[in-house]
Amino acid sequence: MTPEELVEAIRAALIAAIEAGDLTVEVPAEIRVERPKAKGHGDWTTNLAMQLAKPAGMKPRDVATAIAARLEQAEGVASVEVAGPGFLNITLEAASAGALARTIVEAGADYGRNDAMAGHVVNLEFISANPTGPLHIGHTRWAALGDSMRRLLAASGADVTAEYYINDAGAQMDNFGASVLARAKGEPTPEGGYPGAYVDDLAATALEQRPDLLELPADEALATARAIGYEAQLADIRSTLEDFGVIFDVWFSERTLHDGGAVEQAITRLREQGHVDDRDGAVWLRTTDFGDDKDRVLVRADGVPTYFAADAAYYLSKKDRGFPEKIYLLGADHHGYVARLKAIAACAGDDPTKNIEIRIGQLVNLDGAKLSKRAGNIVELRDLISWIGSDAVRYSLARYPADSPLSLDGEELRKQTNDNPVFYVQYAHARTFNVARLAAEDGVRREDAFDPGLLSHPTEATLLATLGDFPRVVAHAAELREPHRVARYLETLAGHFHKWYDTCRVRPRSDEEITDTHRTRLWLNDATRQVLANGLDLLGVSAPERM
Repeated sequence: MTPEELVEAIRAALIAAIEAGDLTVEVPAEIRVERPKAKGHGDWTTNLAMQLAKPAGMKPRDVATAIAARLEQAEGVASVEVAGPGFLNITLEAASAGALARTIVEAGADYGRNDAMAGHVVNLEFISANPTGPLHIGHTRWAALGDSMRRLLAASGADVTAEYYINDAGAQMDNFGASVLARAKGEPTPEGGYPGAYVDDLAATALEQRPDLLELPADEALATARAIGYEAQLADIRSTLEDFGVIFDVWFSERTLHDGGAVEQAITRLREQGHVDDRDGAVWLRTTDFGDDKDRVLVRADGVPTYFAADAAYYLSKKDRGFPEKIYLLGADHHGYVARLKAIAACAGDDPTKNIEIRIGQLVNLDGAKLSKRAGNIVELRDLISWIGSDAVRYSLARYPADSPLSLDGEELRKQTNDNPVFYVQYAHARTFNVARLAAEDGVRREDAFDPGLLSHPTEATLLATLGDFPRVVAHAAELREPHRVARYLETLAGHFHKWYDTCRVRPRSDEEITDTHRTRLWLNDATRQVLANGLDLLGVSAPERM
């Protein structure tokens, strides 16, 4: 019995109690079951009775008793205990619980996928680094978490588009182009320019593509150096992210908003909504009408649009492209953007509590990391991948909430010991492969038998219940935008698997015959492997067969 099937059994028991006149209450749209926190409290527990007590006008334990009397009759349910203030602690029959192993193996990569967010159309924007230098440790956290969120949302049924906003407009790009051109000329970095040996590489690329670069008129030389440097640096960013397992569906250029007239059109549309004022020669958006601490300038008195105007145009672009839900994952220095972006949504006629969501990621400190000689005074993402490995970096970032500051030890992440969480989980996956390989050598084959009632050892009950919880964990992590819930689940699952491995043999001993118990345990082993692989994939981490 899967958790979903148990929920339906609980729903049926509740309906039966209502029809019998024992309860007068509406059946809730959602019923949740969870793993009990304490041993001896059954396989699953629900607080449904406490939720229904007030509308039913009854004590929670009386509601629980009415439901329990029917639920105990459900096929696959061994017992139901009313505990504490009104919890229903449910114990499944061994065969019912064990059947999950086959369900998981047959579902394969689809196990854990759910429809909790079906119908949601989401634009997920993250990283959005300036194309004026390589990605560094400051971008790494949202690179890992943003991609994991994308995977979780998709696994929960959402139609999600991952988008990278290329900040390729404004004075920064002129300073970038001037830096590339200066290096091509053999001159020092101009004031306000970009240092780092990577600019030398871009200058060499510019000279290779345009040998006549230094002979061009000044304005043309600057534009050419800027364009070539921009394309080369953006290609490096794409390549680094691909090495990190991060793929974007859309790369959106800020420059196109200006060149295509989208900024001017956005101001016109916001003016028509009644939220734009002309004051002191400038154009203002009255964001204070929607909770911002001050109104924001869209166009300065000199006629130059602000970055905020581009932000407004970009939001409207997302809306026009058919994204009712827009998620922004921003860096730790962007707290001031929350109120103003929500105000833009409100000024555009959207509901800022539903149509826009803004998450702020805190800083990451990595002990022992060496500054990049190529990039200057930063730690490059590419160097982190080379030093620690993509898997260790991604997993370590995924296992903590994004809103908490994080300090990691690079050398600890490189260790292949059980104290290293990513190694611990990946080793569990590799161990399932080794178990299956050795079992096959002994002649143990899944297809020869499956008797779920044989999975009766306490470690098997614990392992099966944990496997059954995976779809709920995925749905909950997607709903809360918290990939760390998957990482912590995988560590728990790995721990239960290792304990089961130490206690229950899949391979027969030298003096034993192969029995259906061995064959059925192989199903459980392979089910565990599948869930570990599915969970690691949601985090963008590999599931090795050998370690």
